[in-house]
Amino acid sequence: MATTIRPLGTRVLVKRIEDDEQKSEGGIFLPDSAKEKPQDATVIALGTGKDEDGKEIEFTVKVGDKVLISKYGGTDVKIDGEECLILNEMDILGIIEG
Repeated sequence: MATTIRPLGTRVLVKRIEDDEQKSEGGIFLPDSAKEKPQDATVIALGTGKDEDGKEIEFTVKVGDKVLISKYGGTDVKIDGEECLILNEMDILGIIEG
């Protein structure tokens, strides 16, 4: 059975887009602990769209958008064995187009 998570408020659930490159420019293979986490992600789910006062807020992003996220924002979660991230829409730096 697949687990579904619907974020609350202005939070967004994203999945990082993993870089397939496993070695450095000099040809040295890098372990996972030495690699930086990617900042590109795909939006998986949106929150309820309400702020702390209960006012409706329209999201700028939509499900399926490729976005650029801050390096250290959000909370890592594991859903059905996949690494995902829940963060506030404010932690999304931009939408990747093209």
